[in-house]
Amino acid sequence: MQLKKTSYYLILILIIGISTSCSVEKFIPEGERLYTGGEVVIESDTTIINVSQLNDELESVLRPSPNSKILGMYPGLYVHYKSQREKPGFINRFLNKKIGEEPVYQSDVAEYEVEDLLRNRLENRGFFYSVASSRFRESENSPTASITYTVQIPEPYRMQTYQLDTLSPPIYREMISSIKKTQFEKGMRYDLSNLKLERDRIDYNLKRKGYYNFNPSFLIFEVDTNQYKNKRFDLYLKVKKGVPKKVIVPYKIKEINVYPDYDLSDTLVSRQIRYDSLNFIQDEVYFKPKYLARYITLKEGALYNPDTSRNTARRLSTIGAYKFVNIQYEEIDSLRNDSLGILKANIYLSPLNKRAVRAELQAVTKSNNFAGPGLALTYTNRNLFKGGEILNITGAAGYEVQLGGGESLSSIELGLSGELIFPRLLFPVKINEDFFKYNIPKTVTALGVDYLNRSKLYTLLSGNAGFGYSWDSNKFVTHRFNPISISYTRLSNTTSEFETILRENTFLKRSFQKQFIAGSTYNFTYNGMVNSNSTHQFFLNAGFEIAGNTVSLFGKDVESSEDDIITDAGQTNGKAFLGLEYAQFAKLDVDARYHFNFGRNKDQKIATRLFAGYGYAYGNSDILPFVKQYYAGGPYSVRAFRIRSLGPGTSDGGDTQNTFFDQIGNLRLEANAEYRFPIFGFVKGAFFVDAGNIWNSEDNPELDGDEFTSSFMSELGIGGGFGLRVDVQGFVIRFDLAAPFHDPSLEEGERWDFKIDEPLLNFAIGYPF
Repeated sequence: MQLKKTSYYLILILIIGISTSCSVEKFIPEGERLYTGGEVVIESDTTIINVSQLNDELESVLRPSPNSKILGMYPGLYVHYKSQREKPGFINRFLNKKIGEEPVYQSDVAEYEVEDLLRNRLENRGFFYSVASSRFRESENSPTASITYTVQIPEPYRMQTYQLDTLSPPIYREMISSIKKTQFEKGMRYDLSNLKLERDRIDYNLKRKGYYNFNPSFLIFEVDTNQYKNKRFDLYLKVKKGVPKKVIVPYKIKEINVYPDYDLSDTLVSRQIRYDSLNFIQDEVYFKPKYLARYITLKEGALYNPDTSRNTARRLSTIGAYKFVNIQYEEIDSLRNDSLGILKANIYLSPLNKRAVRAELQAVTKSNNFAGPGLALTYTNRNLFKGGEILNITGAAGYEVQLGGGESLSSIELGLSGELIFPRLLFPVKINEDFFKYNIPKTVTALGVDYLNRSKLYTLLSGNAGFGYSWDSNKFVTHRFNPISISYTRLSNTTSEFETILRENTFLKRSFQKQFIAGSTYNFTYNGMVNSNSTHQFFLNAGFEIAGNTVSLFGKDVESSEDDIITDAGQTNGKAFLGLEYAQFAKLDVDARYHFNFGRNKDQKIATRLFAGYGYAYGNSDILPFVKQYYAGGPYSVRAFRIRSLGPGTSDGGDTQNTFFDQIGNLRLEANAEYRFPIFGFVKGAFFVDAGNIWNSEDNPELDGDEFTSSFMSELGIGGGFGLRVDVQGFVIRFDLAAPFHDPSLEEGERWDFKIDEPLLNFAIGYPF
């Protein structure tokens, strides 16, 4: 208890020290006041729809922006003032360069210019003849000042009719068709931004109809209020006078040239192959036309359509063999007439280096005091068989040793894996490729072996193989289906110590049984995070795995042999396929996330996550294999608990927490929430809370309280803390300091205890969710 009080005092002293050291009032020149920001007050005699949105828009034009403030302090301004001293020192100069801010004073505010900006913004929203005024508020207790802008808004102007001026065909017909689908309605308030959106919409529709040279600047709106006295107006859409003739005629694609091995410095390519109405131009066959043609959705004789062009570019980019994809169009003026233009499409494909080698050096630390280096080497061959195939071969090696007291244990791990990706669908039955309009599926084959030697315990030799498909059905949705997923683990070279552990823990013993897994997996992902500017972002990942059903049709009863480590000799041990005992189970995971972005630049975020997973063993298995079990705790889970150290249930893991064995279960529930905010530059901050645990659906006799019951809510491990993240263009280094305040392994009545004096520092790459 004394340690906790000492921690509280230290934190309080630290806060007071920071607050005192970052005070900037003593640096403010005499006669000046530090500008702390402004606000806009709206006064109106009429009802305004979305008044809060209008207020936010008006406040966005306020100038200048005040100095950045964090927890009532001005660190950037403080550093700037310190650097202006006669001898600022190296640290102050360095910090000023990185986070320093010039002071913003009351005298820097040009309030009359801001009033003009406010009136202009209101006129753009239909509130003509608005009145804007301002008043400074000067603090009596400190040399600071803020400003309030008051805007008086009259009734807005509203649209009565929306009409199109007469034009010559064929563009007139297309524009009439487009205007019929407008979102404009009678009584709509005049809004300049909506007019711009309408102009862009019509331009987009015209381009999809072949109007290659058209752009929004050729359209103008005219407003006529002369017919009305009650703030109504007629809206007219026109095409500017004097636009070139080629602007108002559609264009058709007459020729498509594809350069599969394009090099800007090489202009002497002469060999041409005609395939599927496409001209493939390459001296040597770099990419076989029969494979490349299916990625190109442009068609000879079709009208120009930017959607088709973008779709072709996106599909070609997903092959993985090209660095740049560039589609250019040339107008053939000699073939253009008064009603139709002609285009030639050139598709330039610049390949990536065909061969590459990547090395990764890793430093691994684990919660059970094991640490050590790791090395991975990956060889990549792109376009292996001249059809965009990608071969990845990875060799990995790692060594871990237990640091600190106790008996020394070590681990050596070696691995070799290969992956061959075909950028097309390999299937015994032909499937209409129109079904995959957005993207062509990739066929993925994989094969790998791993060797693991844990000193004084055992040796594991494992192998895996897979065959499956991956494809995007649209911008947000990705499917991954592996009809064949096989893995096999063989346990050998066990020590007497390990065999004693298995005899004393039958649950762990059974989890090592039946390590031949043959089944199928499916994964569905909806990723709304790709819309980075959205206020509301959603993410959903659902995975399903089923194993053992097909091989069970061919299974035969087997008996364990005398040298079987897991079972007793002569005992009937389920069924086997090709002499290998197989596991039979089903497993479902659901990971749902929601992000709420807010703030002036949407630089603040409330991020939440829910995870639920359950594995059910049946048939030839009575427990999930060890490698398929769940765990909780760690930098991507409940951060107040060490990785794989939480649960199952109210259990503390027994003796397993001091060995290589993790605390595992076949059911997992978890919830996380974070408030993320900017601090300065690349540095972000976060306050977070996590809750979760794992359980067993079948009681483990060696553990108390591990079984899932209706009282699971009282068995959640809960913790919270503060995090710092260095986010450089999406590469994130994360430090999260967390402490538990509900520990389910303690006795009831003692579980709620905020152990702020026992924080846990998590280091990780990337955001947790």
